[in-house]
Order: sequence, then structure tokens, then C-alpha cells
Amino acid sequence: MKPVKFLITAVFISAMSITSFAQHKGETTTTTVKVDVKQDSINNYKKPQKSVTHGVVTVEGKQIHYEAVSGTLILKNDQDTPTISMSYFAYFKDDEKDASLRPITFIYNGGPGSATIWLHMGAFGPQRVDLKDTGRTKAPYKTVNNDYSLLDASDLVFIDAPGTGFGKVITKRMGGTGEPKDFFGIDQDGRAFTAFITQFITDFNRWNSPKYLFGESYGTFRSAVVANMLQNNGVGLSGIILLSQLLTYGNMTETTSENPGHDRPYELVLPSFAATAWYHHKLPNQPAELEPFLKEVEHFALNDYALALNKGASIDEASFNQIAEKLHNYTGLPVTYIRKANLRITGPQFEQTLLGDSSQITGRLDSRFSGDAIDPLSENAEYDPMDSYIDAPFNATFNNYVRTTLKFGKDMQYKTRGNVGRWDFKRRGFIGFPNVMNDLAQAMIYNPDLKVMLNMGYFDLGTPYFEGEFEMKHLPMPKSFQKNIEYAHYLSGHMVYLHSESLKLLHDNVARFINSSH
Repeated sequence: MKPVKFLITAVFISAMSITSFAQHKGETTTTTVKVDVKQDSINNYKKPQKSVTHGVVTVEGKQIHYEAVSGTLILKNDQDTPTISMSYFAYFKDDEKDASLRPITFIYNGGPGSATIWLHMGAFGPQRVDLKDTGRTKAPYKTVNNDYSLLDASDLVFIDAPGTGFGKVITKRMGGTGEPKDFFGIDQDGRAFTAFITQFITDFNRWNSPKYLFGESYGTFRSAVVANMLQNNGVGLSGIILLSQLLTYGNMTETTSENPGHDRPYELVLPSFAATAWYHHKLPNQPAELEPFLKEVEHFALNDYALALNKGASIDEASFNQIAEKLHNYTGLPVTYIRKANLRITGPQFEQTLLGDSSQITGRLDSRFSGDAIDPLSENAEYDPMDSYIDAPFNATFNNYVRTTLKFGKDMQYKTRGNVGRWDFKRRGFIGFPNVMNDLAQAMIYNPDLKVMLNMGYFDLGTPYFEGEFEMKHLPMPKSFQKNIEYAHYLSGHMVYLHSESLKLLHDNVARFINSSH
């Protein structure tokens, strides 16, 4: 299966140029910088690198002075041999009486194979890229003070996944004999993040801090694995914050062609289809308000629609046509198309078809976006328009910010998307599609005080919001643990922070969650 591009969830630190920093928040002062690193010299990657700078950010009217530490951390195997360097960007609030007691949140994106640029530059870092929401942003790009940085509630550590960022696979895997591919799999990646976090809290004396994981997209998949590994290794967590969740690939419509007879993905994506059609005004009877409409669609999806799909070929013609009409009313797709699809439409098919004769497609990770179809006659959308809007601004501003403001990365290449090869989805006891619901359930059972927060965007067709809710409500654990889970929804897509109003709401919800869970 082609790796699903969840990477728009990468962890990133909001960027800005040194000029804009001076205009908005005063000059950055550099206190420590260590060595330039030659990109082609592997020996330089075997030593940790670090740059320490200072800055100030205003969060919802409150000034926060902080120390920024940019660097690489080296993981070693059982023979004390360096195996991999992983880059990170950490922000610590200044003037804390006992910094070791302040909450600390470890943040990362997904992919698999995405660096930590997106959450860093778009969501919670002290500076963020200045975007025009769903409009195109032209060069020269700029960054602005991030009014919704999470520094008011927690210290922040943005971690680049193995093989991405400024990191590099050096030699053998930890305790093994392997190759770079030995870091590129569910458990391999989980062990690397577990080792990184354990080493980081040791190096920075944060063992006693309330600790949080914040993962987006595949980062939510990773969080389930890492939370279980950390706690089994004696590293306690206060909370897990999930953004645009997917805990089992079997719930994606993109997997249905390889998993015939499993119709649940069609049910779980339907409310997101409805939200997208509502946004683009493609519904036959446009409701005034979105959320009451979605409740109606959710009920239909789990009841009449599920029953019809479960009947398979035994469904009678009258019922078939009735469901097709209902799907037309909820998705805006032509009835003839729905019938031809046998009541089963995948995400890429919907993205290609919704906007009809305009020869345009919707975004996948954020269906508010639209763009010209590469092939108007194709069955599936062949790219995600959202990417074409945001990739250049994020990459340009981050690469400028990290070198001019954070004083790190000279002569090094920052890999936004790593070459992680064929991701290893197999695990011990592996059956069917990758599924980490057991990992999250076991972590919650092991630590009954562990709190979980699920954040989902209505216009996300990659990890539909209703799919995330369904997974949470079907975790294999006692029902009493459901009280430890809270939900938040946003009028945005996969990267909910691309919508400024949703970014504020995301910040406020996450800050409240952190403040109330330790």
C-alpha cells in the first residue's frame, strides 16, 4: 500500500525571520552555539549539536520570555555505538522558580516520514508562518508573533522523526545489527521516540515534570505506541493529546479495495463528505447550521446506511435506490454516480467528483481547499490541493527562521520529508491492517490517571473526525475509562491550525487540558 500522506501533521516550530522578530518582539540573543556541521561528514553527526538563543512571544496579550534550544540528540545501541541522530527544537519559559516541575509537551507530526515543521511553524511555536487561510500566499513569505503558542501552558519540544529534519541514521539500530530501515516501522519508530524522550528528560532534568505527548496524524498512531512503551519503562505521562487521529488503517476508505467486505470506512467518512459538501454549497437542501446536520448524518451512517451495506448483494432494489437518494442529499454527488459506485464512495473518488463540471478537485487533508484537476477524467484525485498552497511558505520560513533566529543548521540540509523506504507495519501478533488501539487502551489501563484529548477537524477526509470518535469509543478497555477521554471539533481540516479561529480554539482547549490534568 502506498504510504498515506499524513505528514501534514508534522511538528514544527513557528518560524519567523530575524527582521520580523525585531519588529514584533525585540532582538534574539544568542548565548551558545556549537560547531558547523558538514552535511556529507557522518562523523559530525555522531556528536550532539546545540544552539541556545533567547526570545519573547506574546500569547493572548501576555508576554513570555523563553530560552530556545535547537540541536540533535544521539541515540546509541547496547554497545554504546551511535545509531541515529534526531533533531529537536525546545522552548523553555524563563524565570520559572523550579523549571523541573513545569509541564513539558513532546510534539511531532506523522507521515510516516514527516519532519516536525508543520506543528512548529503553524501551531505552537513562538513564531508562525503568515498564511491567507485557504488563499494562496506569495513570496516573499513572512512569519509573525504566534498569539497562540502553547508556551503559556507548557514547555515545548518539537521532535523530528528518524530520517527527517537535521537528523541522520548513523549506523546500527539500537541493540541490533541492522540498516536505516530498522528505524522505519511501527515499533522501530516507537522505540526511537521512547529512547529520545527518556534521554531528553534525563539531559534536561525533567523527570519530575508533568509530561504530555502531542501527535498529529501518524503522530497519533505513534503516540499510542510510545505512551505504552514509555510507561512500561517507568516514564509516567499526565496526558496524550491527539490531533487528526487514526489508530487503525482498516478504517480508511483508501484500504477498502484491498479489504473487500469491510464496509465500515464508508460509514465513518460519510459525515466528513457531508461537511465538505456543506462547505462548498453542493447539498440539494443546504442546512443553515453544520453541526446539527452532521448529527443527522452520523445517525444515518451507523444505522440505515450500515444496515444497507451489511446486506451486500441481497439488498432489494427499492432499499438500494432509497439509500442512494439519501446519500445524494448528504453528499451532493449525483444519484447516478452513487448507484454506479454501489453506494460505496472512497475519499479520493469524492474529492475528484464533488465539484462536478468545474474540473476542480477538493483537498484531501483539508477539503476547504480546491484546485484544478490534473486529469478531469480520472476516477481519483491525483494530488492534494492543500499541499500546493502551504508547502512553499512553510519550508521557506522555517529554513530562514532556524538559521537566522535560532542560529542552527548552517551547512546542513533540513529534510521535511524523509526517505523512510517501505514502512514496516508488521508487529508481533500482527493480523490484518495496522492497528494500535490495544496500545492506547493498555497505556490507559496501566495508568488510570492518564487523560486523553482528541481534536478533529470536520473537513478532514484523510482521517475523518467520525472515524476518530469511533475508535475511541471502541478501545478494548473497561467502559469506566471513557471518562478520561475528551473531544474537540473544529471548522477546519487535518491541520486545524491553518484556520486562524480554529488555531485559537485549539490553543485554548489544549492549554485548559494541560492545566487541568496535572
